[in-house]
Amino acid sequence: MAADRSRRRPASELVRYAWAGRIEAEYRSAAITQQLVLWLIQIGASPDLIRAGNRIVDDELVHAEMSRKVWAAAGGEAPPVLDRSTLGLKREHAALELDVAASLVSVFCLGETVAVRLFSHLRRRATVPVARRALDRILRDEVRHRDFGWIALEWLLDRPDAGELCAAIERSMPRWIADLERNYGDDLEGGIKAVTGEERSWGIAPWREYAAILHRAYASEYKRRFARIGIDFDATSIGGMESFLSIR
Repeated sequence: MAADRSRRRPASELVRYAWAGRIEAEYRSAAITQQLVLWLIQIGASPDLIRAGNRIVDDELVHAEMSRKVWAAAGGEAPPVLDRSTLGLKREHAALELDVAASLVSVFCLGETVAVRLFSHLRRRATVPVARRALDRILRDEVRHRDFGWIALEWLLDRPDAGELCAAIERSMPRWIADLERNYGDDLEGGIKAVTGEERSWGIAPWREYAAILHRAYASEYKRRFARIGIDFDATSIGGMESFLSIR
């Protein structure tokens, strides 16, 4: 096995590109979560939720460190430049509680829930040790991050203004689903079209597989989880989803 690893071909530019993007994504997640934690403090959230949020910030920084090791092992030289305009959350509502609800749903309940499935898929065929170690840690943490989102949302909805919050979430859901489609689904422009077996061993997959994973989550997880807390999740608000969901 050691001899096989020593003869491994140099990583492709695609591998370096993908892991550089992962570094940036983890910094972005850390910054967004840090701001959400501040908002949770400002609305008087449970101290346990606040501590859990702070732990996630540290997780994301660990993920960034591990991703950087993978990128360097793949031959990365010029570190990615962070787009500072994406490193945070923006207020959209007069009531902070509405912004907290929007962030919990869009970032954690939607984003982290599908992230668990995506990282599980990437990890399955990752055999390069440094990449496998990173994906092992990221996947383990993503499960807790997903659960944080749903627990925090349940806490937020246990309030007198829960009806207003649920109505606002349902009104915004089509926009958030459209964002998911742009990031992972059929509406993605560009992205990774095809990968080699060697690139898969570094934890890389083509975007069409991301879309399939996302669409399975619509039918098998999102609808069930939102229904449990009294929110209507209707992925058919996105064109083309009717035919997909009707066969699931």
